[in-house]
Amino acid sequence: MSRKYQSIIILCLSFFVLAACSAQSTSQQHEVKEVNLLFNFATSSLDPNVDTSYVSLRAGITETLVHLNDKDLTIEPWLAKSWSSKDGQVWEFQLRDGVTFQNGEAMDGQAVKASLERAMKDSLAIKNALRIESITAKGNELTIKTEVPFPEFPSELVHPNTSIIDVTEHDFINKPIGTGPFAVSKFIPGTAVDLIRYEAYWGGAAKLAKARFSFNEDANARSLALESGAADIVFRPEVESLASLEAIDRVKVESTSTFRVHQMTMNLEKKELQDINVRKAMDALIDRSAIAETILHGHAEVAKGPFPSTFSFAPSYPEKEKGMEAARRYLEQAGYKEVNDVMQKDGKPLMFTLLTYSSRADLPLIAQVFQSDAGQLGIDVNIKQIEIPEEYMAANRDWDLTTYSNLTAPRGDAGYYLNATYHPKGALNFSGADDDHLTEMIDELNVTVGQEKRSDIAEDIALYVDEQVYNSFILHPNTLVAYDADKVKNWITSRSEYYMLTNELDVK
Repeated sequence: MSRKYQSIIILCLSFFVLAACSAQSTSQQHEVKEVNLLFNFATSSLDPNVDTSYVSLRAGITETLVHLNDKDLTIEPWLAKSWSSKDGQVWEFQLRDGVTFQNGEAMDGQAVKASLERAMKDSLAIKNALRIESITAKGNELTIKTEVPFPEFPSELVHPNTSIIDVTEHDFINKPIGTGPFAVSKFIPGTAVDLIRYEAYWGGAAKLAKARFSFNEDANARSLALESGAADIVFRPEVESLASLEAIDRVKVESTSTFRVHQMTMNLEKKELQDINVRKAMDALIDRSAIAETILHGHAEVAKGPFPSTFSFAPSYPEKEKGMEAARRYLEQAGYKEVNDVMQKDGKPLMFTLLTYSSRADLPLIAQVFQSDAGQLGIDVNIKQIEIPEEYMAANRDWDLTTYSNLTAPRGDAGYYLNATYHPKGALNFSGADDDHLTEMIDELNVTVGQEKRSDIAEDIALYVDEQVYNSFILHPNTLVAYDADKVKNWITSRSEYYMLTNELDVK
């Protein structure tokens, strides 16, 4: 081969090498930072004011006026930079300057006023929770007057359903326009929401360029998705899979105490459950310690009431009779007898329809344990699977009991849960509790200032609820999250379960 041809070949090879290096360099420069978070609840709507899965807030699309500090359970500024009130009824809010919606429009007083009014119009639960009489806006100042003195009003503005959106953009279901670090790129109902970075985010552009907030209600499938690399962060992986996940070098599993309680909600409109001895019997049947160990594998605290023992408003409860024989005695006091292995009264067998749902994998298992234990007493329990418990229980009364999970103090205060669950106007009062004495105590709590005084009243309410057995409290589950620690950076497992995709979340 002549030197001329050798030179040509070397030149060509050099060109291809340089081109390959250049392509590799360009690829590295344009590598897109993104994560896929797999959540345990599916949603068909992103409407932040009514969606009970709170996906818009969790996915970083929307924000609220007030933020909850997960570490010390105090509220702090977010879209509102300050607030004050002289009488607990008229509140002055100063909004943060320079905040824009993801369409570039300014978030000012008028926009926030319109957003809150829209939330109250479309959500009776939010209307009842906020109890706002009027809102006036001027520039970045907002004046809110509540119907009655309401010292803890700002804490209600932590609620995800009070998220601030641009109400002039009308596709609330598929593409709400919020102020968060991520804007909606595409929403596939029941499957996922694809997100892109909002470059003009007031808190600083997100470190991630893209993210996917996807849904799968099957806990085993979520665990497998992390193992295979299909997901980077998995919320509530299957408990039985934790050991195998922890054995993977790149995977980190976090188990964090939270404000949640798994409870047995009782339909007080049912004749049988209007007898306190029947309610006591159902409560006595629940083997909380066994459930915590066998179903949650120790990632839970046995519940004596709605609030975890670490809260100042969690009282010391009197000891209760527990177990099969205690339940039998309570039923005998209610007039029931076991005849031919059937618990009955006046010839009518005791039967219950028990609702449960699979998006929290431990709840159906708790339902099955309860069904088995009740069966040993001759009580027929029919388990019915539902999808969205809040919607079903609010719209139907064809049930007796429900294994239900709820955040009880997501604002660091007892008022949220007690109002929502036991006040006649409460958004989560699925049991139908309507007790004048209980309502009076809750109303007193609502106008009381000072955490010590509020804690004393909240303790009295919790003790009264325990005495009346309006619901049974089973356990406080830990929040379980598993993620690829070799890839994901700056992930924080929040105790409130509200804040997930943030502008600080990154990949390595």
